[in-house]
Amino acid sequence: MNPLIQASHMRKSFGDLVAVDDVSLFVQAGEIYGLVGADGAGKTTTVRLLVGALKADAGEVNICGYDINRQTEAARSQFGYLSQRFSMYEDLTVLENIRFFAEVRGLGPDEWLPRSLEILEFVGLSDFKDRRAGQLSGGMKQKLGLASALVARPRVLLLDEPTTGVDPVTRQDFWQLVIKLVSPSATLALSGTSGASADEAGVSVIISTPYMDEASRCHRVGFMKAGRIIAEDTPSNLRARLNGRVLELRGSPIGLLRHVAHKDEDVEDVQAFGDRLHIRVREKKAQDVLSRLKSQIGGEGGQVDELRSVPPVLEDVFIALSESNHE
Repeated sequence: MNPLIQASHMRKSFGDLVAVDDVSLFVQAGEIYGLVGADGAGKTTTVRLLVGALKADAGEVNICGYDINRQTEAARSQFGYLSQRFSMYEDLTVLENIRFFAEVRGLGPDEWLPRSLEILEFVGLSDFKDRRAGQLSGGMKQKLGLASALVARPRVLLLDEPTTGVDPVTRQDFWQLVIKLVSPSATLALSGTSGASADEAGVSVIISTPYMDEASRCHRVGFMKAGRIIAEDTPSNLRARLNGRVLELRGSPIGLLRHVAHKDEDVEDVQAFGDRLHIRVREKKAQDVLSRLKSQIGGEGGQVDELRSVPPVLEDVFIALSESNHE
């Protein structure tokens, strides 16, 4: 089975700045791939190379078998794209916006209306179809953007930080829609087909995000830093890299706890996670640190409420990778 998204050795520079440096991506039908990294890591430039909004200095991009540079229109007919910024027409209603994008993508007069209503039902905007886009909340605007990206029945969906700036409930709702999209039953229903196989009807999704909780929802994750993919795997396999090497410390004062933990020779890093600390230790040194850290903190006037070994989270892994030799 060929990937719906195939990008090989992409490179893009802006003057002396290398924004994307030898990035390759392969995403199968029915797969959600998370492109994860901090601001400036190269995520948005990578997505823009995939959709053909920017031309790569080197490398190749194929969407459903079409070269994005040589077969641009054929490639673009296969994907839907949602950028970071709301790009709808605010003076038009929700339905009028979707109609515009449907007709731009070639849907005829007898096709765009039922298709648009179907998509609005899917994203939960049916009751707002006559509201002007400029009067929508931030979360509704993102759902309208998703609806517009879906109206032409794309095989590939490219989402560039779609939940940035929206509230946690809206982020949850948006992700439920994305997860539904890659399920065969939802894809078949939205494609208007009844006999297609899951492989034929499956949607590939690439979503860029700075949020690690969103990364954990993806089938595979590519961690990006300084324009490069520094690690790529399933979330569970990535977390497994630090199994047995993360301790959680809760107590007071937090500054003192952090200072004392940092001084231990077997501690590699200490990061704040809300009201507690995550301590990354050297391999096979967790028990040694556990046995002595509490008394070290007490000796300096601090108080330990809880100190225990915990499973690593993706933030732990990303921080460790960023500090390694992938510079």
